[in-house]
Amino acid sequence: MEKKTLVLYPSLGVGHLTPMVELAKALLRHGLAVLIAVVDPPDADAVSTTAVSRLAAANPAISFRLMPSPASPDAGAHPVRRSLDTLRLANPALRTLLRSLPGAGAGALVLDMFCVDALDVAAELGVPAYFFFPSAASDLAVFLNLPYFYPTVPSFRDMDKNTPVHCYPGMPPIRAVDMLQTVQDKESEATKVRLYQFKRMAEGKGILINTFDWLEPGVCVPGKPTPRVYCIGPLVNTGNKSEDNGGGERHECLEWLDKQPKQSVVFLCFGSMGTFSAAQLQEMAHGLERSGHRFLWAVRSPREEQSQFPEPDLERLLPAGFLERTKDRGMVVKNWAPQSEVVRHEAVAAFVTHCGWNSTLEAIMAGLPMICWPLYAEQSMNKVFLVEEWKIAIEMEGYEEFVKAEEVEVKVRLVMNTEEGKMLRERLAVVKEKAMEAIKEGGSSEAGFVKFLSDLGQSSSS
Repeated sequence: MEKKTLVLYPSLGVGHLTPMVELAKALLRHGLAVLIAVVDPPDADAVSTTAVSRLAAANPAISFRLMPSPASPDAGAHPVRRSLDTLRLANPALRTLLRSLPGAGAGALVLDMFCVDALDVAAELGVPAYFFFPSAASDLAVFLNLPYFYPTVPSFRDMDKNTPVHCYPGMPPIRAVDMLQTVQDKESEATKVRLYQFKRMAEGKGILINTFDWLEPGVCVPGKPTPRVYCIGPLVNTGNKSEDNGGGERHECLEWLDKQPKQSVVFLCFGSMGTFSAAQLQEMAHGLERSGHRFLWAVRSPREEQSQFPEPDLERLLPAGFLERTKDRGMVVKNWAPQSEVVRHEAVAAFVTHCGWNSTLEAIMAGLPMICWPLYAEQSMNKVFLVEEWKIAIEMEGYEEFVKAEEVEVKVRLVMNTEEGKMLRERLAVVKEKAMEAIKEGGSSEAGFVKFLSDLGQSSSS
């Protein structure tokens, strides 16, 4: 019999595409045919286009299909609204793609969390639809509860920022200021779009989550419909170097790390969208210099300068003489570093991160303590789980507004020099071991995968 194809449908942006590729690899290992359908965004997202090319070159066994750019949504709408509108406008292209698949056709559609309107295409064509949630199960539990909880309380932004929020019984308290950034104002367009999105996610046949049972409790929506949940992670790039460097030469920062002592370097990297003001970059530089520790730092131009300076002018952005004074113990790279390789390098001892879930899982799989500096989306929520629940990270205080040089210096020294830093490493060693056990044969995540495939077979044959 011909295999049916699983069509994976990521939303816009590298942060959603990358984990979908890891899911595709796992599906291939289980003998399934996989195609990743990527929307060519109307605003010519060069980062996404480059990432698709790099990932396709590095993974020839995975089929990638770039779907034509839909009509441009309202340019004046909130970015969250534009993203969902772009994906909704791509429904005709998705429908055409699914109908054109050869052989047995589509066995299922696996949707990114922003692709909720594709549920309508799946229903029309009789294709089972699942979601892939690329962040923490703890985040998902909050999101699925928000449509029912939020109407009963004031806007998070109107609460005292330290007010603890409990969306559902047993949830760890999350400060109002740390709740999802796009839902701070309950009357805003962004919040209404997100609540619509979260409510529709419950319509899927199930949700695959990039996490593992030992780390996180189950997802609970008391008294409301909850899809079956499959914990199948961590799914991270832990071996394919060509995905980091596009198949080219080894990045110069890895050559530099080779020359550093073991566990001596602090790595600072903030994802594909992480930017800081010029003033904050100066403050970070002063803190790093005063800490006295080796560092590797990926720096982007401030957001307002990126169109004019796509490559950051380091001499102008960083303090006068900083690069010269720290050249023997520090390296600053422009825009991008091969993160998955860097965090696994034996010279790296700590990771200053925005708490994106891809980055968090890479750090866990490397046993690397984190210093949390959340920037946007659900990253502040992830910080709460990392610092307060799992105790595998510390917080960079002031991240909500402005982090001072003294704070950077203190937290770097704490992780690198103190007993608390040693305890973080010991805790990470345990979490890493549990993560590795989860994805081994017979592990909880492998069992979750087998259960998903079994349910998928029943859905496809019904």
